Amino acid sequence: MKELAIALGERIRMQRKNCRISQGALAQACNIDHSYIGRIERGEVNITVEKLYRIAGELSCDPSYLLPQVAELQPN
Repeated sequence: MKELAIALGERIRMQRKNCRISQGALAQACNIDHSYIGRIERGEVNITVEKLYRIAGELSCDPSYLLPQVAELQPN
């Protein structure tokens, strides 16, 4: 479900920017490769629940906040 990865990546990017954290800083704090954070934000990869929790923790939000609503994934 490519739409899910893209929507999740957009939400992560939005929250990261709201927190004024660079991709590099987020990657380092989460112990994830910088290029992988970019791939997550572009929706190119499906991340594990563990990574979702690490990212959410560093972005000071609940993991569920980063997950898109089902309605966002429905085709128009």
